[in-house]
Amino acid sequence: MPHALRVGGFVPFTSIDYPQQLSAVVFCQGCPWRCGYCHNQHLLDSRSTGLLDWQEILEKLHRRRGLLDAVVFSGGEPTLQKPLCDAMAQVKNMGFKVGLHTAGCYPDRLKDLLPLVDWVGLDIKDLPENYPALTGAGGSGDRAWDSLEILLGADMPLQVRTTVHPDMAKEQVAQLCTNLSRMGVADHRLQACR
Repeated sequence: MPHALRVGGFVPFTSIDYPQQLSAVVFCQGCPWRCGYCHNQHLLDSRSTGLLDWQEILEKLHRRRGLLDAVVFSGGEPTLQKPLCDAMAQVKNMGFKVGLHTAGCYPDRLKDLLPLVDWVGLDIKDLPENYPALTGAGGSGDRAWDSLEILLGADMPLQVRTTVHPDMAKEQVAQLCTNLSRMGVADHRLQACR
């Protein structure tokens, strides 16, 4: 299947990746950014070999209908892959809710996926101007914050997460929290860098 989703990992059961839902997590291979504190570095290279077979994962999910509430697409960066839309539609057609963990790298692709998504966990890493130093990608902060605006405008159930990395000053974190609150983010979680 030449256009199947490239999957670098699969968790068949979790209670923490989609709020108040029992879910499975599909870890999509590849990410355009290179954050120094990434905890899924094995998923960064989109050309990686040794991937899991998407059809086998679908079969496992089929057997879990009635036991799980949702399937979460995480990464890497799921929106990097064009087959994500079809993969989401497949699990949605099985009766699962669809969750998405994203860093907001591709706002236009995110917008196209919204009709299939029930909940989003969005990583907002820092203030927009500080992103290039974190991600190694120019314009990355604008893209992430554009994605946030799209999600807020869509009235999508949303959790915004920020990993407080060692280079973040307390004042920086406070300003970030203030900016997100002013934009209308109701659920913002700070997490320690591990």
